[in-house]
Amino acid sequence: MTASASTPRPEPRGPVDSSRVPRFAGPATFARLPRLDEVGSADIAVVGVPFDTGVSYRPGARFGGNAIREASRLLRPYNPAQDASPFALAQVADAGDIAANPFHIEEAVETVEAAADDLLATGARLMTLGGDHTIALPLLRSVAKVHGPVALLHFDAHLDTWDTYFGAEYTHGTPFRRAVEEGILDTSALSHVGTRGPLYGKQDLDDDEKLGFGIVTSADVMRRGVDEITDQLRQRIGDRPLYISVDIDVLDPAHAPGTGTPEAGGLTSRELLEIIRGLASCRLVSADLVEVAPAYDHAEITAVAASHTAYELTTIMARQISA
Repeated sequence: MTASASTPRPEPRGPVDSSRVPRFAGPATFARLPRLDEVGSADIAVVGVPFDTGVSYRPGARFGGNAIREASRLLRPYNPAQDASPFALAQVADAGDIAANPFHIEEAVETVEAAADDLLATGARLMTLGGDHTIALPLLRSVAKVHGPVALLHFDAHLDTWDTYFGAEYTHGTPFRRAVEEGILDTSALSHVGTRGPLYGKQDLDDDEKLGFGIVTSADVMRRGVDEITDQLRQRIGDRPLYISVDIDVLDPAHAPGTGTPEAGGLTSRELLEIIRGLASCRLVSADLVEVAPAYDHAEITAVAASHTAYELTTIMARQISA
């Protein structure tokens, strides 16, 4: 949402005032923000994609977006870690959900891409709440139409660059191989962060390297520390337009039990948040957060971590919009 030089920028409409309406009351939009239809247009659209037909193990991520929204009731309008009030800097609104066919993956991918196209055409950036990681491919297609091939930071326990599962080309384990094949990623600036766990074979790593990805494992973060890792990532990204994709299973199951394919030895929620905050100088054009499966969550641990992660990503975008 932009204003001409002669037209004052409208004051963003922020969250419901928690001193007047308790956090546990009212509709569960993200961070209690207004709906997109209430404000007309937005600088940042928070949109859900309740789709998990592409999972290879435990289902349930179709309910992730609403679980994140419920947990986000506890978010407050000032972010001290980034010294910013994101909802005062930019108009952020909840755009509801993209309704994708749960019985047909290819059609669902097309639906998500078309809906993302429409939102991006308004000038908004997207903060997408999944859903499984299949949705990253259509989102990247849409972003690349606006910005050209983008740099990618992929926070995940897994590579998600496999070729097929059971002959299917579109699953939550294949989106970034497809994205490289389609030329929508800048292959000089691709990184996985937080990967770990067993693989099908060493060929998985060889194939991933050929696609252009660098790997920062969860053990690298533990041994080298957040500041050094973040500096490395910033240097790799440079001033390229950046897309960040966060699979919540990048966190250790102690911090995120509510996900479909958990792996031991992951990042802490503190490490994830600090790495993201350290990327505030990067040109973040859109982001997604996926694979929250509330059926396996305990006391909303996973959804809380996810809501704070989305909040930090939204804050970065809001700061850049207002600069």
